[in-house]
Amino acid sequence: MPKSPKKLTSNRRALALNNGRVTSIEVARRAGVSQSTVSRVFSDRNLVSQETVDKVLRVARQLDYKPNAIARSLSNRRTDLIGILMAEITSPFYPYVLEKFSQRLHDLGKRVLLFTTGPHEDADSVLQHALQYQVDGLIIANITLTSGIVKESLKYRTPVLLFNRYVKGARAMTVVCDNVAGGRLVADALLDSGHQRLAYIAGRPEASTNVDREAGFMERLAERGYVGTLREQGYYTYESGYEACRRLLKLSTPPDGIFCANDITAMGALDAARDLGIKIPEQLSVIGFDDIPAAAWSAYSLTTVRQPVDQMIESSVALLLESMEQPNWKATARVIPGELVRRGSARLTTTVV
Repeated sequence: MPKSPKKLTSNRRALALNNGRVTSIEVARRAGVSQSTVSRVFSDRNLVSQETVDKVLRVARQLDYKPNAIARSLSNRRTDLIGILMAEITSPFYPYVLEKFSQRLHDLGKRVLLFTTGPHEDADSVLQHALQYQVDGLIIANITLTSGIVKESLKYRTPVLLFNRYVKGARAMTVVCDNVAGGRLVADALLDSGHQRLAYIAGRPEASTNVDREAGFMERLAERGYVGTLREQGYYTYESGYEACRRLLKLSTPPDGIFCANDITAMGALDAARDLGIKIPEQLSVIGFDDIPAAAWSAYSLTTVRQPVDQMIESSVALLLESMEQPNWKATARVIPGELVRRGSARLTTTVV
């Protein structure tokens, strides 16, 4: 014959009345403190004495109590969730960025929700999906956006930060590497080293990073009187870099210096050149952009423009957290310079003017 509820222990009675879930009320009763004290122990224990913290945590372990994050977010109107929106993350640069963002936000007591676009999914639907989770802020990386999409997030009073991209006319915070200046650095480096036939392998046409890197490169070449730059379209992928480089090197007058829109494109270009028997860097210099970890591998030893990722992430997180505390936050743009990292894939002089 089953035991009556009256014979259940107090712990089991609490479980029975709450669908098997121990509540903060039960923890508070057992620990001899108020329910609000239990909440503070699991949210901001700096307001509670160490003795009380130890007592509450001991009871919580005994009862196998798990704080209800959803209930806590309803009471303080914060979820401590930061949404990161990315498109395809086949380029090694963005998984690298995602890892660093996740670690930094974790250190600050935040949790990351990653939202990515599917093969036939647009940015609008991804943004709407992210907002349903009531994230405290949004970091948008390599997704092509319009000002209308950013305005949609503002209806929810959700701060938006664009990482390494921008949208003209959008009320959003922006942290970018100085992509224009990076392109100019590459132009100077190649011309100062005596290269005569230059080419650019582009990234995605709609990406602001590609537009700015190409603009800086081409404008600086024009300022210095260089004309006739070759151009091939790539898509920020190894495969597109490989094929674009093959097309360039099969011309009757092939380039002796190629600037690629990112590192993975440059790696494809290097492999294409080697497969065609071209000596690197004696016959061809290849320069990338990003300085992903693989760029330093001996197989590539890639000369590249280094994005100051740590500094960009620190600045991004600081801006986002500051805006979460200010309902009338302002659109802010921070542009951080990169630097040319010289390795074995390019024949460069020691000093660049």
